[in-house]
Amino acid sequence: MSLSKQIKATLQNERKGTKSKDYKYAELFRKNVLEQRQLDAAVIRIEKPSNLPRAHALGYKAKQGYVIALTRVRKGSGLHRRPARGRRPKRMGVKKLTRRTGRKAMGERKAGQKFPNCEVLNSYWVGEDGKSTYYEVILADTASMTVRSDKERNWVVFNKHTNRAERGLTSAGRKSRGLHKKGRGAEKIRPSNRAKGRKAK
Repeated sequence: MSLSKQIKATLQNERKGTKSKDYKYAELFRKNVLEQRQLDAAVIRIEKPSNLPRAHALGYKAKQGYVIALTRVRKGSGLHRRPARGRRPKRMGVKKLTRRTGRKAMGERKAGQKFPNCEVLNSYWVGEDGKSTYYEVILADTASMTVRSDKERNWVVFNKHTNRAERGLTSAGRKSRGLHKKGRGAEKIRPSNRAKGRKAK
C-alpha cells in the first residue's frame, strides 16, 4: 500500500470517527477543528497541506510558487430581511432561502482576494463545526518562474485566467453557476446562468 493511500485511509477514518486501538480518530478530528476555529483571520497561509494526497490530485506541488491557504466560511443562508412593503404571504418569507454561490466557491474567492498576486487552482474540504466550514485552497504565483516553466501548470499565468476564483471559473465556481451539468436536459444552459431562460439552475 502506497504512502498516499495510507494517508487517505487514515484521514477518512479520522473524519468517520472509526474506532481503533492505535488512534482516537474522533478526538484528533475535534482537536483539528478546534485549532482552526481559534485562528484570528478568516484566511491564513499555512506551510503545507493537511491532506497531501488530495492536494496533489488537485494540482499542488511542493515547489516554489505554490501556496496553501486555510479559509473559513460561515454557514447559513445569510441575513434576509422581511420586505417593508406589502406582499402576499408566499413572497413575504425569509426562510428556506439559499446563497447564490456555494461555500467552497466563497472560500476560494476569499483566498484569491487575500493573495492578489496568486491565482486559485482548486480547493478541498478539511473540516467544519456548527458555525463554519473550513477549506484549504491551492494557489499558484503567476510571477514565479517555477510555475511559468511548469508545462502542467503554466496555463494559469495567461490573462484569460486572471481572477478566476472571483469570476467563477474554478470547479466550485462553475458548479455554483450551474455549468456542471452534462447530458440530456443540459443542452441550453450555456454560456451563462441567465442564458436560455435561466435553465442552468
